[in-house]
Amino acid sequence: MKTRELTAGEIREIRRLATSMCANYDGNYKECVLLNGACYMTYDVGYNTNALCKYFREAVLPLNPTLEAVFTGNFETKPCKICNKEFIPVGRQAYCSAKCKSDGQPN
Repeated sequence: MKTRELTAGEIREIRRLATSMCANYDGNYKECVLLNGACYMTYDVGYNTNALCKYFREAVLPLNPTLEAVFTGNFETKPCKICNKEFIPVGRQAYCSAKCKSDGQPN
């Protein structure tokens, strides 16, 4: 299985999904109902895809197929046409960022 470090944006998206879409997250107490304590999806996400909450992995993560691909290792990367950084393309995406896209577009 392919692994890589999550980007800051992906970590923010995981936190957003956990706090807004997880049925086990109690927003009033800001904790996981099942754990009766802190939800580790909101603070302890990194390389370890095995540390994902089972409910989050099976019920919430499929809401974001690109993020799910990162965790399952089912992703193809390609190099950015400008900076050569590897990224997971969405559709026919050719650039890794908005900056590289603007640099690569003719004026």
